[in-house]
Amino acid sequence: MRARVYLDYNATTPLRPEARAAMIAAMDIHGNPSSVHAEGRAARALVERARAQVAAALGAEGAEIVFTSGATEAAALALAGRGLTGAAIEHDAVRAWVDQSLAVDAQGRVTVPDPARATLQLANSETGVVQEFPEGLAVSDLTQGFGKLPFAFNWLGVEMGFVSAHKLGGPKGVGALVMRRGTDLAAQLRGGGQEMGRRAGTENLTGIAGFGAAAEAAAKDLAEGVWNSVSEIRNILEEALDAGAKKTILVGKGAARLPNTLCLATPGWKAETQVMQMDLAGFAISAGSACSSGKMRASGVLEAMGYAPQLAASAIRVSLGPETREEDVLRFAEAWLKEYRRFESRAA
Repeated sequence: MRARVYLDYNATTPLRPEARAAMIAAMDIHGNPSSVHAEGRAARALVERARAQVAAALGAEGAEIVFTSGATEAAALALAGRGLTGAAIEHDAVRAWVDQSLAVDAQGRVTVPDPARATLQLANSETGVVQEFPEGLAVSDLTQGFGKLPFAFNWLGVEMGFVSAHKLGGPKGVGALVMRRGTDLAAQLRGGGQEMGRRAGTENLTGIAGFGAAAEAAAKDLAEGVWNSVSEIRNILEEALDAGAKKTILVGKGAARLPNTLCLATPGWKAETQVMQMDLAGFAISAGSACSSGKMRASGVLEAMGYAPQLAASAIRVSLGPETREEDVLRFAEAWLKEYRRFESRAA
C-alpha cells in the first residue's frame, strides 16, 4: 500500500525534530518561570531563549514578544475593543473583532485607506495571496507568511502582529503577539504579572521551547532557499492540473502568492466531495481554512473576492511543505484528475 501524502500544511505542519527535542528537554525543567529560585530561573531562561529565537526569526529584534495560547488569543489581545476595520478575507479570529468593510478585488488584494485604523493579513491561508503592506498599519495576521516569506517585522511598518507555532513546525497551542516596544496594550487575561503584564497565566514552558526551536529552524530553511524548491513543486502541480481540468479556476493565480499554496474551484463539484475522494485516495487536502472547513460551508474568502456562492462552495486548497516531493504532487494530480474526469462525465 502506498504511503499517504499530506498536502494540508496551511492547516498545520508536522512537528520539526528540533522542536520535539526542545520540548522533551523542557519537560525535565520543573521550575515555574516566575519563581526566583534556581529551578525557576532555569525555566525563565528557557522562556527568554525562545523569545529571542522567535524575535530573530520574525526580524523583530527590539520589539516585544508576548507568548499566548495561539494566534487566536493573540488576535483577540491585539484587536479587542479597538474598533479597527478589516476585510472579509481575514481569518475568523480577526473578523470576530473588526468592521469588515475594506474592499477586496478579484485577485484577493485589499485596499486600506486608513492603515492606522485597520488590520490586514500578510497572506491568505486559503488562496495564498500575499498583500502589499501600507505604511503605519495597526495590526497584521502574520501567521501564514511566517517562515514561508522573507520579511522582517521591523520593516513592515506595522504596530502589532501575531503568529502561531504549529504553522511552521512547532507544537499546537502556543503562539505570540509581536509589537513595537512601548505600544500601549491592555491585558485581556489578568491575574499574575506574566509576559510583562500583557498576558497572565503560567507560561506553557514546553510549548514555548518548541516554538522557539521551530522558529529558528524555519528561519534557517527560508535563508537556505527551501521554499523556492517548494514553489517549483507547487508550480509543477499547478501546470498539471491546469492542463487537465479546463473548467477549473486557479484562484489568485495572477497575484503574488505563498510559495506552497494552490486554490482550485470547479463549478458544481462540491469541495467536501473532493476532500473525501482525495482522502480515500490517500491524500490530505482541505476545503478552505482548517478552522472553518469542518463546517463545510462555501468559502467566505472567495465570496469576498466576488465568486458566486456555488463556485465558492467548490473551492479546495492544496498546501505543500518542505517534505513534499515532486512525485507526491504528480501522484495527487493523477488521482484528482481521475475524479475530475468522472465528475465532468456525470455533469455532461
